[in-house]
Amino acid sequence: MLKPSLEDLIKSALRSILKNKGRTILTSLGIIIGVTSVILLTSIGTGLQSYINDQFDKLGSNLVYVAPGKIFNESGGFASGEQSFTNFFKQSDIRKLQRGLGDLAIVFPANESTLKIKFGKKEELTSIVGTTPEWAIYRNSTPPEGQGSFFTKEDVSKQNKVAVLGFSIADKLFGTRNPIGKEVTIDGKNFKVIGVVDKKGGTMGGPDIDAYVYIPSSTFKDITGKDDIMSFSIKVNNADNIEAVKRQTKRILLEDYDKDAFTVFDSSQLLSSINSIIGILTVGLTGIAAISLVVGGIGIMNIMLVTVSERTREIGLRKAIGAYPRAILLQFLIEAIILSCFGGIIGITFGFLGSLAINTFFPAKVTLNSVLLAFGVSSAVGVIFGVMPARRASKLSPIEALRYE
Repeated sequence: MLKPSLEDLIKSALRSILKNKGRTILTSLGIIIGVTSVILLTSIGTGLQSYINDQFDKLGSNLVYVAPGKIFNESGGFASGEQSFTNFFKQSDIRKLQRGLGDLAIVFPANESTLKIKFGKKEELTSIVGTTPEWAIYRNSTPPEGQGSFFTKEDVSKQNKVAVLGFSIADKLFGTRNPIGKEVTIDGKNFKVIGVVDKKGGTMGGPDIDAYVYIPSSTFKDITGKDDIMSFSIKVNNADNIEAVKRQTKRILLEDYDKDAFTVFDSSQLLSSINSIIGILTVGLTGIAAISLVVGGIGIMNIMLVTVSERTREIGLRKAIGAYPRAILLQFLIEAIILSCFGGIIGITFGFLGSLAINTFFPAKVTLNSVLLAFGVSSAVGVIFGVMPARRASKLSPIEALRYE
């Protein structure tokens, strides 16, 4: 009786596969497409999450935000339906909060309006942010060395017409020229450029913070006529005090506002909601992509059934000279696994190269987990869809197989 070793079975399976190289590639095509799609989609989801986390880090740490309307629902996700942002805050709210929070935190406002900014013949429609010097300190917006400075408390108190430009808006208006000391026109009024904020990067569909133009809050009120405050940030002195500051802020604001009129949150809440959405989308899209793995598995099963039919006489001969049914089953099962693993390796290679290409214009990051998942699933497909043809081969009657034409 023949008792071939596992090494012999693998060699025999490889010889059989290499006899039909074209068929092997076509059979593995479904696996290749499926694995490539899974890796590409998971790398985009992971890259996007990493990108958003980096963007929040650039905005500053230990920050609590207060915005009008109800942003989150009771379960922590984003609230559905239209949100009303007409009930903005007042200057008195800032003063009241600062008194109530004391040394625990520093409160600073942010008003925003879309206005035209002009230099020479160049004109851009961008976001003008009215705030205080604390914005630069606590939201990482201090101009780097050689790029001027942020405005001061004196500029706020005197309603000075000074402006600090974001990186991209400075580039659009001035190009390679140094904007410091130059005059720009905002909503028809002249402003002196005193600083340029370093590049922070885009926000993937959100506001382009590199296109912001910062002016003193008092000057913002003067040129827009808006005294209400759109939102404000609270810099907490210690990360351990964030929850206490949030509770105290809510308590103070509830004295004058309804509970649904505002939202107090920190970056971790926002990140959690965003990452949850991205995670669900990634899983859903990856699941859809994984369908092609099932299709590829069906392709492998069909080809293996054809292979069993083509090699019926060979199987009969081997069984007639004493080959165990188990050895026959293992050989065909190994062939199916090799086909799926071959497709998995090619798919991983294509997925990695595709992610590198995508990363040049969109964040994409291949993780070891996504590679192991894709390869593991492709290998499992080979086992699952290879079992039936392998069992069929192992159960063939040697006499009937030898008579097969």
